[in-house]
Amino acid sequence: MSIADNINNLKKEIGDGNVKLIAVSKTKPAAVLLEAYNAGQRVFGENNVQELVEKYDQLPKDIEWHLIGHLQTNKVKYIAPFISLIHSVDSIKLLQEIDKQAAKNNRIIDCLLQIYIADEETKFGLGFDEAIELLRSEEFTSLQHVRIVGLMGIATNTENPKQLKDEFYELHTFFDGIKLSYFRKEDAFKELSMGMSGDYKIAIEEGSTMIRVGSLIFGQRVVPHWKNN
Repeated sequence: MSIADNINNLKKEIGDGNVKLIAVSKTKPAAVLLEAYNAGQRVFGENNVQELVEKYDQLPKDIEWHLIGHLQTNKVKYIAPFISLIHSVDSIKLLQEIDKQAAKNNRIIDCLLQIYIADEETKFGLGFDEAIELLRSEEFTSLQHVRIVGLMGIATNTENPKQLKDEFYELHTFFDGIKLSYFRKEDAFKELSMGMSGDYKIAIEEGSTMIRVGSLIFGQRVVPHWKNN
């Protein structure tokens, strides 16, 4: 199956409704992304800032770039001029830096709050209480150049469909509560980024509006050469 076939099959499966397909292109060279682009894919997700900037420079400018990996504050300035959506906001400090860099570029940057839902200590994200605390804080209300448009979560890496369903359900329930309490009048707050290659079907059933799919489009990921040294 070609990359184009994989994309077309996924898009047929998810339909033309409310679910956006984000092609997770980390470690893949620009030429491979171009194959996906030529098949009609316009939204790409990257984990690594340096890799993202390099690909942005090499590829067509109508691509919508999403940063889906953990973001350090000192790297925000490199993506602030062009990033479409940052999925992985997990602190007020990071949000303040995004706001600062967005202001320098005279733009408003859309962000998702990353919520910790997995039963694994290796994942990043805000706890439910921490997210509420952030949204209630004076620091947050003073920000002028960021827009929170939804939530993101990464489920536990498990084969257990019930656990995945429960984690996604919990995040969707929390999303509904946050929408009602803090974003009731804001139409832009509508995105729920959850689901990857192994669990996107369950995520869609539980209300995901964005799925982050890599290996089902591009094949298995190659370990970067610097990790083999």
